[in-house]
Amino acid sequence: MLSQLIQKEIEQSVKRVMERLGLEIPEELSVAVEQPANPEHGDYSSNIAMQLARTLRKPPLVIAQLIQEELKTTGLAEGLLEKAETAAPGFLNVYICWNTWARRDFALPPAPDEKVVIEHTSVNPNKSMHIGHLRNSCIGDTLVRMLRRINYTVEVHNYIDDLGNQLADTVVGLLNVPLTGEHVRFGDYCWDIYSAINKEYAANPEMAAKRAETLHKLEEGTGNVAWLGSLAAERIVREHIAEMKPFGIEYDLLVWESSIVREGFWSAAFERLRRTPLFYQETEGKLAGCWVLKQGTEQGEQESEHITDKVLVRSNGILTYTAKDIAYHLWKFGLLGKDFTYTKFEEGLFTTVNGGEHLPLGRADVVINVIDSRQEYPQNMVKEALRALGYSAQADKLYHAGYGVVSLSPASAADLGIDISDGKTSYAMSGRQGIGIKVSDLINLVENSIEQSRSDKDGLPSRTIALAAIRYYLLRFNLGTEVVFDLRQATEISGNTGVYLMYSYARAVSVLAKAPVIDLVMDEEAVIPDNMEKAEAALLRHIAFWPDTLYAAGQELAPNAICGYAHTLATLFNNFYSACPILKAEPERLRFRLWLVRRFAGTLKDALDVLGLPAPERL
Repeated sequence: MLSQLIQKEIEQSVKRVMERLGLEIPEELSVAVEQPANPEHGDYSSNIAMQLARTLRKPPLVIAQLIQEELKTTGLAEGLLEKAETAAPGFLNVYICWNTWARRDFALPPAPDEKVVIEHTSVNPNKSMHIGHLRNSCIGDTLVRMLRRINYTVEVHNYIDDLGNQLADTVVGLLNVPLTGEHVRFGDYCWDIYSAINKEYAANPEMAAKRAETLHKLEEGTGNVAWLGSLAAERIVREHIAEMKPFGIEYDLLVWESSIVREGFWSAAFERLRRTPLFYQETEGKLAGCWVLKQGTEQGEQESEHITDKVLVRSNGILTYTAKDIAYHLWKFGLLGKDFTYTKFEEGLFTTVNGGEHLPLGRADVVINVIDSRQEYPQNMVKEALRALGYSAQADKLYHAGYGVVSLSPASAADLGIDISDGKTSYAMSGRQGIGIKVSDLINLVENSIEQSRSDKDGLPSRTIALAAIRYYLLRFNLGTEVVFDLRQATEISGNTGVYLMYSYARAVSVLAKAPVIDLVMDEEAVIPDNMEKAEAALLRHIAFWPDTLYAAGQELAPNAICGYAHTLATLFNNFYSACPILKAEPERLRFRLWLVRRFAGTLKDALDVLGLPAPERL
């Protein structure tokens, strides 16, 4: 990788400078390089001289000059660097020799020999999915693509909470709330049932007792109620999976919460936890009879009881979500001493089942959970449980990819018939109130908007464009940011949108299709001119940064970094397209510019693949 090679060259130069000065090289010596926003400050820059000022007892600028001279003496990284310069107060700036760069391959570093399990989507199987759920799925699937692209082994889980309050509410509604009307899908019918039963709870509080009764029957797993819950959950899960496929989102394994309970996973976890001092049964107070896990961190005493103690088993014997999640994570890391058995749910997808076959699933080295930021505390409790059981190394390898919720812009809320007279800047969705945009409705809305606005309909189908536009819109924000979804913004052809990226790729393919037959392979003869136009240089420089960006985004679990890179890349290409005639350029310039277009197209396609967007030859 380019940045690592330059970093290593600077590091070696630093060591030689210190040896020459008779100084001991510190073991913790670490040279960092970054990409300056302004190309006048170099293609890469390092502040290592400022870090060494105290050790070397010299001004940072003098140290930078010593490192610069060492780089020159040793051949500027075998000709990869055109020059190295220094700048006050002590920066070392290096510039790439683009002809050397173009003839070399900068492979990504090998990934650690670790298996990564990513859990995402994990929607309650009680109704159709809405746009907030879709953000989870898009983020999770893009993390899978990113890590696989940088050579990790990744297994994808979708956790099905078929013993939770939400499914219990839907079952109570199916048994007690009469509902008629036209519904194409069962999940849409349950969307209205779920809203209706929650209104019934508010009007008749005694109905709430049926939820606890139903939860017990679901956990017992026998009888009419349990079978109704199982059938409803499976039907809805099949609809969820089918709905994700057009977005390119797939899974390796469905893990059913009922399997965790009925296969004795929680019982095994319970026996282990009860041998630790942090897990005990309360005997008095409002938590009397509950089994709780006390946090072992220093924050404990100064926080409220709600924060410091987490109920895992309620006084009535019902397990909380966190209890089952702890058992699940012990299994994920291969620490439980028990295993599921499996059967095919559909082609390429397995599901946990009683009496199935044994498969080498789970047993992760790294676990990443894509769950909204509001679940940070329960996720921390899972880590605390691992640490309480002596599995601190695994707790350190458990990552929560938390994200902000999705709400509706005033315009989008108004389109749904929501009263926006209060003038809010965004409107929260609520399944209990039946407020939100179902994924299926969202796709139809965006597809219709695109179909009505496009003049050329011979390229990608409007539905395919709609799916890509939605997916990109949900990915381009920082994970922690609340997304205020606006239908009009998502479908714009300019700006930071998926449509703009696909349009830019199609433009590059069109240019190459019209070009004369020409050998675009870089050979020993220089084809990159020394006097590049500003737009040419900016595009080439950004293309070179792609492996660095991809690798860093994967390490930081930041899909939005890929979006930002791809948008800048497309913008630089369109600037280049406008400023630099391509097909009408003189022969040598033509050859270079066509080569540059091809490098752009290949890089953008790679980024689109990672983001899960199509790379169309015509939009």
